[in-house]
Amino acid sequence: MKQKTFNRVAGDVFLVVAVLHLCRFVFRWDAVIGGWVVPMWVSALALVLAGYLALAAFRLRT
Repeated sequence: MKQKTFNRVAGDVFLVVAVLHLCRFVFRWDAVIGGWVVPMWVSALALVLAGYLALAAFRLRT
């Protein structure tokens, strides 16, 4: 796989993850892992991290 293609795929995956975390905020979805209710701040952190990684991957693609 070419580097440009890899960066595009990685950017798309991280963008989807960021959008899903954003949807969790907008629609007030609960996230439960093994009986543990995940606090919203964890999703906030994941949103920022996934958004940054998506942006970095897209910037490397060009």
